[in-house]
Amino acid sequence: MLTIALVAVAAGCGGGDGGGSGDDPNALVVYSGRSEELIGPLYERFEQETGIDLDVRYGDSTDLALLIGEEGDRSPADVFSAQSPGAVAYLQGRGLLAPIPAGVIAKVPANLRSPDRTWVGVTGRQRVLVYNPDLVSADQLPASVFDLTRPEYKGKVGLAPSNASFQDFVTAMRQTRGEAAAKDWLEGMAANGARSYGRNTAILEAVERGEVPMGLVNHYYVAERLAEEPGARVAVHRFAGEDIGNLFLTSTVSVLKASDRKAQADRFVAFLLTPASQRFFAETTKEYPVLPGVPAGAGVAPIQTLTIPAVAIGELTDLEATARLINESGIGD
Repeated sequence: MLTIALVAVAAGCGGGDGGGSGDDPNALVVYSGRSEELIGPLYERFEQETGIDLDVRYGDSTDLALLIGEEGDRSPADVFSAQSPGAVAYLQGRGLLAPIPAGVIAKVPANLRSPDRTWVGVTGRQRVLVYNPDLVSADQLPASVFDLTRPEYKGKVGLAPSNASFQDFVTAMRQTRGEAAAKDWLEGMAANGARSYGRNTAILEAVERGEVPMGLVNHYYVAERLAEEPGARVAVHRFAGEDIGNLFLTSTVSVLKASDRKAQADRFVAFLLTPASQRFFAETTKEYPVLPGVPAGAGVAPIQTLTIPAVAIGELTDLEATARLINESGIGD
């Protein structure tokens, strides 16, 4: 029986007794930074195929990681499914994750899993600039994400500062370009009137209706929209070369060290890495599969054609410093 709860970081929230909060105390507790809309059908399929009940608690990946950090070895979570790697790297650094059996994750390329096996990539997504071709011509699009602070883009860019992928992007910018460059970019975007939205989908919708000409999102939001409505007024722009604006991120899954349901948790991880599950992601969510041999979905650029900046995604760990930098920049004020 799939039990669903929404989790927020707040005083007194979360677990503390090592058990789930749903109707079945024996259910596998999944803290999911992936939204129910995207991942719910696959979780239901897992229950049907394995007979293992899930108690799924949905929330923002960063918030959930911080919550697990507060709960420590008293967390009721068995599994953490994260939208992007920064949140799980934070927990890895705090020693709260158990190694996943080598045989479970061996099929995933080494650069998409941690050397100590405490997390494994499940899907891939690339950061892109979505734009409305009715409002912006191709020759007006920036060559670099750093160009977006220029006067010609004043008030024309949508951002989702609280989104985990955006936070990982800023952390990657800090990692590759330095703290000062990331701070300057964030403050430059705020000074240039960047529009703040709560979610990537809100940016996409605002771009399509012409509220803002362009915005920074993950590629699959655009692909999903165009699959639904081929004539939708949204298009993808990728920056030149290995620009950090082309960052490639993985969603991840991990097993909590405090879990007393490790066999079931490992089975859940293995399920997400089967060809059938990987095809679900490619075809339904338009993300990149991590299992070699499973092709990208229709309307998605083959991964071999992408130019991806070199970033150690397992080192995107400093969530609190990145969140502080974003908050202090003035974006969203």
